[in-house]
Amino acid sequence: MAALAEAGYHVIAPNQRGYGNSSRPSEVTDYDIAHLSGDLVALLDHYGYNDATLVGHDWGAMVVWGLTLLHPDRVNKVINLSLPYQERGDTPWIELMEAVLGSDFYFVHFNRQPGVADAVFDENTFQFLRNLYRKNVPIREPQPGMAFIDLARAEAPLGEPVMSDDELAVFVSAFESTGFTGSINWYRNLDRNWHLLADVDPIIQQPTLMIYGDRDTIAKSDRLADFVPNVDVVTLDCGHWIQQEKPEETTRAILIWLEQQDATARVR
Repeated sequence: MAALAEAGYHVIAPNQRGYGNSSRPSEVTDYDIAHLSGDLVALLDHYGYNDATLVGHDWGAMVVWGLTLLHPDRVNKVINLSLPYQERGDTPWIELMEAVLGSDFYFVHFNRQPGVADAVFDENTFQFLRNLYRKNVPIREPQPGMAFIDLARAEAPLGEPVMSDDELAVFVSAFESTGFTGSINWYRNLDRNWHLLADVDPIIQQPTLMIYGDRDTIAKSDRLADFVPNVDVVTLDCGHWIQQEKPEETTRAILIWLEQQDATARVR
């Protein structure tokens, strides 16, 4: 944020619904892509911007992709990390994941067994977050059962931490206050989002920067340019937590790309 502000950009980093000091509605459907993208539109309205460059990582990237599809006039450029554009396909996403990855896959588990994972995470908040935010974790065969529940119950973390103890404490304090249900409700709307996006134009025309971690377990998309024709791709030598693992490289990639876009706009 500091580097972008120094370069002359106004940076807005929201606590999205279900997180931090933001609102936490009780209805699961209040966390669908219409509500999540609507929150960002409302922020732009609040600050008086017709459009903006949106930056997202993982679920944040999912929201940015959805916002750009639902409100294309409010997005001038897209920068997403880790999660590429998700092709909608013919089958609802949770149904597809269950068929391919099984009932223990965490997306499926969150939907089919509501409340179970929430309770385990709430009981083991520090342990779960400490074990989750890691890098250089040794590759191993998937184990039976729901991986995130096992992660929350594991007494010893693998790999190396991506945050200092003080940084991790901010996350732990926030989730001890809010619990995990609000954030997990994002996952519980995936099939609803699939239906909500049925009638929108699936092609994103905005200039886009996609940043991958070369060791991320989320797969790169071999059809990204089919749906995002104006995309540039940067790959960094890191895992899933791209901006935590490679903060300087991530910031540099974003600034260089934004400068290139500004130069192109001036030429036009």
